[in-house]
Amino acid sequence: MKILTVVLLAAGLWLVFIFNNLVKLRNQVANAFRQIDVQLKRRHDLIPNLVNSVKGEMKFESGTLEKVIQARAAAVNAGQTGNMSEILAKEGALTQALGKLMALAENYPNLKANESVKALMEELTHTENQIGFARQFYNDVATAFNTKQQIAPNNIFASMMGFTPASLFELPADSSEKETPKVDLAV
Repeated sequence: MKILTVVLLAAGLWLVFIFNNLVKLRNQVANAFRQIDVQLKRRHDLIPNLVNSVKGEMKFESGTLEKVIQARAAAVNAGQTGNMSEILAKEGALTQALGKLMALAENYPNLKANESVKALMEELTHTENQIGFARQFYNDVATAFNTKQQIAPNNIFASMMGFTPASLFELPADSSEKETPKVDLAV
């Protein structure tokens, strides 16, 4: 009887240990996702300032500016849904629109010389880097969480305890971000 009690107590402690580790990882995944949100909000806040700064110079590029504004609005709305695949798709579209805007801005000497536009572009570039780092960290933590759920013996109990795998940030299959950039140094 004592042996059975010890075995049941050990099994109970082992389940608590598994549960606590999974809860810890799930909370780290949630925190990492919120860090991405912080950087995306920062990017969303910078975009109107950038658009307003370049609007006067880029009169002939109103279609590009409108695409950036629409992509930003779609990304903000997607962020409020919490649907990761929708967020990723809309943020990818925003990244593409911003990339086109930044490339077009290079063709305007007055913009390149404008200190406020340069500062906004640098801040936006820095923010894009921060988003990349935050996504990488999120994927690292989410992978650790998913792995912990899939390894034996955790896999037996993880789903029974209500744990589900975390989605990873991946580029959509049709994303232009997967393409190799074309560089032309012949000037």
